[in-house]
Amino acid sequence: MPAFPRDELEEMVRRWVAANDEAGASGDWSKMSAFYTEDALYTWNNGAKWEFAARNRQEIHDWVFGTEMAGLEHWVYPYVRTLIDDQKGEVLGVWRQIAPDTDPEGKPYEIAGTGGSWFRYAGNFQWSWQRDFFDHINAGAVFGAMMQNDQLKPEMVERMKKGSHMPGWTKREGFDWYETIADRED
Repeated sequence: MPAFPRDELEEMVRRWVAANDEAGASGDWSKMSAFYTEDALYTWNNGAKWEFAARNRQEIHDWVFGTEMAGLEHWVYPYVRTLIDDQKGEVLGVWRQIAPDTDPEGKPYEIAGTGGSWFRYAGNFQWSWQRDFFDHINAGAVFGAMMQNDQLKPEMVERMKKGSHMPGWTKREGFDWYETIADRED
């Protein structure tokens, strides 16, 4: 893997976090796909049997920032910490997941646990891969509470009903996300 100048990686993180903050404020996540190479890989775990994988910029645009964000348009994901490895060209970002809606006590819904993303930088202010991690049990509890309080957007209810039939869901058996990124090492 190539090393990158520290200031370039810091600028990439600055641009990324600013775009993330703007997407949460505007509700338009589609512009985020410009931060990926044409052949980028974006994955996360969907429980014991499933992974999510978008295997190029178009799938990232359509699925990650399209179908997977449907119903979450004005949620915000503020970064609380970023760690940069300029020798490997990798970044680890830790973020929160906060809904625009409040619970019956008046507090914003927030998915508890640690949320984060592990990125590999490809140069030219683009990521070549990203691996997200977050607590699915806590996410399910928040979505369930929002549904019970009739606050979950219809698009999110529909996504939950589709489950593993959503685009990008891949059976975990036979899919090793680490092998897919290890193959991309330069």
